[in-house]
Amino acid sequence: MLTSSHAESPLQTINHPLLVEKKIDLIIKRDDLLHPTVQGNKWRKLKYNLLELKRQQCQSLVTFGGAFSNHLYATAMASKLFQIPAHFIVRGPHIDPQNPTLRFAKACGVNLHPVTRIEYRRRHDSDYLAQLQSQFPMAYIIPEGGSNQFALQGCQELAQSLPKSDYLCCAVGSGGTLAGLLSGVDEATQVLGFAVLKGAHYLNAEVTKLNPCAATKTNWQILSQFHDGGYGKFSAALWQFCQHMNHQYHLPLEPIYSGKMFYGLWQLIQQDYFPRGSTIVAIHTGGLQGLDGLRYRQLI
Repeated sequence: MLTSSHAESPLQTINHPLLVEKKIDLIIKRDDLLHPTVQGNKWRKLKYNLLELKRQQCQSLVTFGGAFSNHLYATAMASKLFQIPAHFIVRGPHIDPQNPTLRFAKACGVNLHPVTRIEYRRRHDSDYLAQLQSQFPMAYIIPEGGSNQFALQGCQELAQSLPKSDYLCCAVGSGGTLAGLLSGVDEATQVLGFAVLKGAHYLNAEVTKLNPCAATKTNWQILSQFHDGGYGKFSAALWQFCQHMNHQYHLPLEPIYSGKMFYGLWQLIQQDYFPRGSTIVAIHTGGLQGLDGLRYRQLI
């Protein structure tokens, strides 16, 4: 039986000499603690998609992702929990049976369909989606990363659950989380998105495409200087920062999404980007399963 509720995630206040010196209040929205597996922005994006799947009386779902995708990992468990058969279109022509993300998906009963990178590039094409709808006639199709209009509803709810702040920070991959947050945040709050990939200027257009109201809002921007080498790349300094935050503040981070955002935020605080007396809320969007993939590839 599909229900729409996770318990609301907790808040964590960080106490650090730097924050005391700068007179900054830093509050972390621990969305990584929403659920052991279906956590963070992945649950926020899936919630209303799954309710729409139920409303349309679809019998299965189809979605897309790379071999180490956080979206596929979370959707696999949601498929198992809510007993929704799932088909994953996986980028790359072969399935590595030892890949921890894909092993987990298989354990959840998901059907994996590897495709070439050329075919995978068609994942947004209407003709290709029509072919998939023919192949899986009673399936509900969720885009890569889960970012669509239904995803925005869940991220808007997240914004509405937060305490008042001067600044709201989140990692940005596809732009869906940021687009949804803008619908629920107070106009007086400045929203800072930290792009996790290189050459991310196009994401401004993606956000306004997902949420046309964003085009008239002046309280948001995407910072593109904290990608630390590009998507999936990270420096030794960033990984050391992630480990320090875990050991010192029991704040587990991975260096692909939330780790980059927190590391960038820390640098901005050091540089006096924020006025003294500011309150900052930073969203931990989950994705901790990515650490297993990094270990598997011997990157950490």
